[in-house]
Amino acid sequence: MASKYDGLSRIIIQNVGGKNNITAITHCVTRLRFTLKDESKANTEILKSTDGVVTVMQSGGQYQVVIGNHVPDVFASVVSVGHLESLAAKPDGDENAPKEKMNPFDAFISIVTGVFTPFLGVFCACGILKGLLALLSTIGILNAAGGTYNILYSLGDAAFYFLPPILGYTAAKRFKLPEMEGLLIGLALVYPNMLDAAALDISNLFRIPVVLPPSGNYASSVIPVICAVAFAAWFEKLYKKYIPDTIKMFAVPLITLTVTFSATVLIIGPIASIVSSGLSFVFNWLYGVSSIAMGAVVGALWQVLVMFGLHWSLIPIALINMSNGGDIILAAMFGTTFAQTGAVAGIWLKSKDKKIKSLAPAALISAVAGVTEPAIYGITLPKKGPFFRTCAISGIAGAFLGAFGVKAFQMAGMGVFGYTAYIDTVNNNLHGMIIAVVISLICIAAGFISEMLFYKEDAPAAAPVKAADNAADESVSAPAVSAAGEVLAAPITGKAMPLSELTDEAFSSGAMGGGAAISPTIGEVYAPADGEITVFFPTGHAIGMMTDKGTEILIHVGMDTVSLNGKGFTPQKKTGDHVKQGELLLKVDLDVIREAGLSADTPVLVTNSDEFKDVLQKANGEVSHGDALVEVIP
Repeated sequence: MASKYDGLSRIIIQNVGGKNNITAITHCVTRLRFTLKDESKANTEILKSTDGVVTVMQSGGQYQVVIGNHVPDVFASVVSVGHLESLAAKPDGDENAPKEKMNPFDAFISIVTGVFTPFLGVFCACGILKGLLALLSTIGILNAAGGTYNILYSLGDAAFYFLPPILGYTAAKRFKLPEMEGLLIGLALVYPNMLDAAALDISNLFRIPVVLPPSGNYASSVIPVICAVAFAAWFEKLYKKYIPDTIKMFAVPLITLTVTFSATVLIIGPIASIVSSGLSFVFNWLYGVSSIAMGAVVGALWQVLVMFGLHWSLIPIALINMSNGGDIILAAMFGTTFAQTGAVAGIWLKSKDKKIKSLAPAALISAVAGVTEPAIYGITLPKKGPFFRTCAISGIAGAFLGAFGVKAFQMAGMGVFGYTAYIDTVNNNLHGMIIAVVISLICIAAGFISEMLFYKEDAPAAAPVKAADNAADESVSAPAVSAAGEVLAAPITGKAMPLSELTDEAFSSGAMGGGAAISPTIGEVYAPADGEITVFFPTGHAIGMMTDKGTEILIHVGMDTVSLNGKGFTPQKKTGDHVKQGELLLKVDLDVIREAGLSADTPVLVTNSDEFKDVLQKANGEVSHGDALVEVIP
């Protein structure tokens, strides 16, 4: 996706000597850090005069292009524009950074949505195309057996049929496995030999029985390939260091792919099959107890079952029921699609998030046609609340469909193209279809109303800060600043001094913003004001805050301390925390910094200084944390 920083990125790449002059790129909290083959090829003066670049520094074998607080966005753009993914490292210290703890469900959502995000646009497009083809076929404009339909359907259905290879590729990026290995794992799952168990013997592997999923193959499956790639990434990291470099190029993928694919076929697939068999038993029992209870459970859980590919366990039951006079199972899940449709419409109308605004129209059209994956994985599941609300609406709809005795008499399309399934052709009765239409419309309304009432946007991250001369970022509006101004407390005990006394030009020049510096004597950093931590860099050496009065602050402990990779830094808070003035943010071992030959001098910057009339240093000399250090004048 194009970024507003793409133009700046091209200028940067060109003037560091071009893509071929770059051997590695990462970033810290304020600057891009290049490792160049030949620094003499870089046009430093041109970069220094470029809008969007604060300054350029050459230190510690790195060519540093100082950007400002929005450096992560510029970094992402540089990597994308230059196709530098293979050279891009995580932000310094990321591997050793304290990881935010997640409960298993949140971690699962984070993984699944992270894997789907890279191709949601294409996914939506394919869903819309399939829906349009179904519509044109239904109203008689296209012949479903004709060439035009079949050719275009191949395009629309490709993203669903070949979902495992696509997810294998994106999951590999998510789990830091070589992308080609993830892609090949997915391709193997949909290789013709694996799709036709009746024609070829795939009943055993190493004489161990192979149990296939309820659908008979892994086409369109989601969870197996994600689990497989996650295992592959873990396994490869475990043994790779023991493989001699002379054979590593082919030996590592050979071992990883063979072991992973075998484990997938023998373990992951059978686990899904065992769970599916249990579900079949439970739903058969529930079906005999109460059609209302059956409808409620199927409706509420259908989206979850689809995510795990377990819904296939219910299809054989449904087909048997249809042959015996009608099925309640597939009827019970009918409200799911429409609840998603209404929810997406409500979120689209209420959200101010540009990404959601761009995804929602395509997801909505796709959901109307019965293809809800873009809506689920792109919008409702990442937000969690909408996903659970649509499950609840679908459960209530399923209960009513069961209570009214609505049955599916034949397989039909999805979404609005599924109404014909409820026509009793034997008795020429439209009763079931009429009820299904009414309930589907109620589900749309319920989904829409629930999000209009309950949907809440996540608190937006602090707007990127303009560097002093960053004309490229003028479209970003700054948060409102209190007319009363604000006094910031010293975050650390030590000797206060002007920024000009710092050795780092990016800070001493004032280009990153006004403020003051402290040479610390005690390694404890406290909040200088009430506000939210907008960034706590993985190494712990830099903290960004947005105060409740709209002042953006950067506390950078030491000069070039990012090189310590987190050694000596113990964060006490994390990104997103709201803190009160005087709360402990960070513990620092000052001896570690000094033993590494680095300065512990700590700039305290107001990075949105250009939004104020002035930024004044209030203290000079010895200060304790909590003393007045800087005043911003509106």
